[in-house]
Amino acid sequence: MASEPKVRVSLPEGLTADALREMYYRMVLTRLCDERAFALNRQGKIPFAASCKGHEAAQVGTAYAIRRGTDWVVPYYRDTALALALGVTPREQMLCLFARKADLFSAGRQFPNHYSVPDRHIATISSIIAAHITHGVGMALAFRMRREPVVTVVCFGEGATSEGEWHEALNFAGIHKLPVVFVCENNEFAISVPQRLQMAIPNVADRAAGYGFSGVICDGTDPITTYTIVREAVERARAGGGPTLVEAKCYRAMSHTTDDNQLTYRTPEEIEALAARDPIPRFERWLRERGLLGQDDAAELRRKAQAEVDEATDWAEAQPPPAEEDLYTHVYASGPLS
Repeated sequence: MASEPKVRVSLPEGLTADALREMYYRMVLTRLCDERAFALNRQGKIPFAASCKGHEAAQVGTAYAIRRGTDWVVPYYRDTALALALGVTPREQMLCLFARKADLFSAGRQFPNHYSVPDRHIATISSIIAAHITHGVGMALAFRMRREPVVTVVCFGEGATSEGEWHEALNFAGIHKLPVVFVCENNEFAISVPQRLQMAIPNVADRAAGYGFSGVICDGTDPITTYTIVREAVERARAGGGPTLVEAKCYRAMSHTTDDNQLTYRTPEEIEALAARDPIPRFERWLRERGLLGQDDAAELRRKAQAEVDEATDWAEAQPPPAEEDLYTHVYASGPLS
């Protein structure tokens, strides 16, 4: 892997050359995990997967914008890159996909990507769309009441903004000027429904004005732009400036989940055209142009990531599933009712 840059470049505030290369690696690692998940589903080895292909830059940029070990993140089910960038390992991701007993998030009981890792400040989410946004606002209120310098970052898709909980959460956060940053990963589709059929305005960020705080749009296919915008919002919230709604415009390259077929509502030409917006080669070019990634470094990092995903897959698949005696664990306080 390349060492520190051989040419003098202006790096984004708060990021070193090593951190930038690490961001690239996390994006590549996520892409390979996603590809493996879809392949495992088609092989009949796992029941379900949701890809974040097209979201990697928005999620990794967000992950690097917070203070690790201080701030909390409340993700949504498509936030694989966010989780991996915050310390979730490919082994832990695969245990979740295979629904094994050792699954860190729910011991094989929840849908994939329902992250719950308190020691890494990743809060659990609800399967109900937008319900986790009220949870995140409640966390921000608690931090404010405890006088702790902690910011909560809540992520969601633009489809969540059509739910009542989303409006209630933003309204409450605006009234009380809570230390929370709302990150909308706008991928243009809520399952099969395009944005133009969800809302009468072009930008989710425009809605922030109705709740008394700022809305900002950024290019969610650019990790540096996303990082910069989210970092500013996080530090403003920490300083008492209240919430910000960040709309990271990205795209969803795959079907909604492995249970969906996007060809029923997207043309093959539309899907093929998305390749030009791929955040990974775009970020790779950015790093190369600044001397931060050498000629062979990208290939080396991809080989390393592929080996990590291969090892995690084989290891996780070999782990035991939940046993019958585990059926009522964490369901009843003292065992099943008789």
